[in-house]
Amino acid sequence: MALATAAREAETEEPRAPRPSVLWSIALAGCGAAGLLMWLALTSDHVAEPGLQAALTDWITLPYILAGVFAWSRRPDSRFGPLMIASGFAIFLSSLGWANAAVPHTIGLVFDLLPAVVFLHVFLAFPSGRLEHRFERVLVGAGYVTAFGIHLVGMAFGGFGPDNVFEVVSEPSISGTLLDVELLVLSAFCLIGVGVLAVRRRDAGRPLRRSAALLVDSFALGLVMIAALFVAGAFESPAFETVRRLAFLVVGLAPAAFLVGLLNARLARSALADLLLEMHAEPAPGDLRDALARALRDPSLTLAYWLPEYEAWVDVDGRATSPPAAQDGRAITMIDRGGEHVAALAHDSSLEDEPELLEAVSAAAGIALETARLHVELGARLSELRGSRVRVIEAGQKERQRLERNLHDGAQQRLVALSLELTMLKKRLDADPESSESIDHARSEIALSLEELRALAHGLHPAVVSGHGLAVALESLVARATVPIQLDVELDGRLPEPLEVAAYYLVSESLANIGKHAQATSATISVARCNGEVVVEIVDDGVGGADTERGSGLRGLADRVEALDGRLRVWTPIGEGTRVRAEIPCA
Repeated sequence: MALATAAREAETEEPRAPRPSVLWSIALAGCGAAGLLMWLALTSDHVAEPGLQAALTDWITLPYILAGVFAWSRRPDSRFGPLMIASGFAIFLSSLGWANAAVPHTIGLVFDLLPAVVFLHVFLAFPSGRLEHRFERVLVGAGYVTAFGIHLVGMAFGGFGPDNVFEVVSEPSISGTLLDVELLVLSAFCLIGVGVLAVRRRDAGRPLRRSAALLVDSFALGLVMIAALFVAGAFESPAFETVRRLAFLVVGLAPAAFLVGLLNARLARSALADLLLEMHAEPAPGDLRDALARALRDPSLTLAYWLPEYEAWVDVDGRATSPPAAQDGRAITMIDRGGEHVAALAHDSSLEDEPELLEAVSAAAGIALETARLHVELGARLSELRGSRVRVIEAGQKERQRLERNLHDGAQQRLVALSLELTMLKKRLDADPESSESIDHARSEIALSLEELRALAHGLHPAVVSGHGLAVALESLVARATVPIQLDVELDGRLPEPLEVAAYYLVSESLANIGKHAQATSATISVARCNGEVVVEIVDDGVGGADTERGSGLRGLADRVEALDGRLRVWTPIGEGTRVRAEIPCA
């Protein structure tokens, strides 16, 4: 009746915790079953070494039932607890085969192989108590059919002793063959279950919590020992009894590992004091994640912060991330303050067995998480600001290019055409000196306008950089400089155009300042790639003392360099010249 209640409550959409009376009834029934097994073994005519056999069986029966009762009380929404209880009682039913009376002896024979499949079911259903994938459901379903349905067919052919009430015909050879097939098939199912556990851990791609890893390892070892036991039974190995005892010892380790996990949870709660101390130090977002992982003893824990202004989730580095969602073996705990989301913890789902620990850690870390979120939000704002500055400079550069093309292809071409027309007109008016002189004057004005337009277009966008590269463009600047310049360019190939344009304007502005203010007699320009950066340096021997705070020239150059994640520095001691150095990353 208690197990039926468990099944009904497990199916409800919002399962309630089982009543204490139900849990106590199951626990007392488990203790009674363990005592009855001991009595059956000691009074049986079918059991060799009854004391040892009964002790080994109770080593499985009682711990699974009690651990299942505890698991069900902690997580009523999980079927894992009822499954553990069912596995303990399945061992009890199979052990009824020790009875001397025909009916309970036959019941024990019917359920003789069933516990192996129940254990397979339990191990594959951890931690939710549900088989998540179709392959697992098919595997376990085939195991039940083999261990129960085919076994009944084999019992109908006899061969299980005189107390088998299901015997229809006496064909022990057929029943023996069917039994061997069942044992080998079930051993194969158990080994496949081990493979499923291994693949599940590999696909998780993250370390399990230490207690969960211990439990899963005990599952895998238990399935291996069940498979070894069945193979030994199918081939009538003389080591069958030894293997059976070892198998019972190993299968009984799972509840022990479960209790170790509970002890680990207690120790984790005691670590909350250390967490509180770390929270007072206002750790950085990354350090906060590490502190929470230590407190929860879950190295796979990840943090995501909710930024309401952007209506987006970001990771500890401020990068946008997908909304946190529960996945296979993962659960999500939201941390709220003032009725709003602050952060989300993605953690091992086994932590849902310890809601008090999760709640305590969340409460302890609440203020620190809010502070960390502000740090992350600030980082996101800085990243957005940096991106905006890059976009503004890129937009301005594109507009400069457009204007330069329009001047080059529009106004300049029309002025050149007008100059040619005036030249042709002069040839027709050679007889009129006054008209020829007027035409010559107009042509000189047009030539001057062309020079001004070319200078203006060149200032808007250095087309020579796009067309021929930085080295050639710098050579053209040096050729027009007012003081002797030593140019040294060490680049192996072209650079990204935004970087070349930034370097060009840096040199151009520096040469303009040298010509207007520095009173220099010479200067040097060096451009080189070093350690993943392009370093541009301009040094003159002028009077120094330049004011780097006033005027928009150097500030605009600094913005252009910083938009490329670079750094611009200026040294200008009075009487010792000026040194301008830019370092721009170039992967």
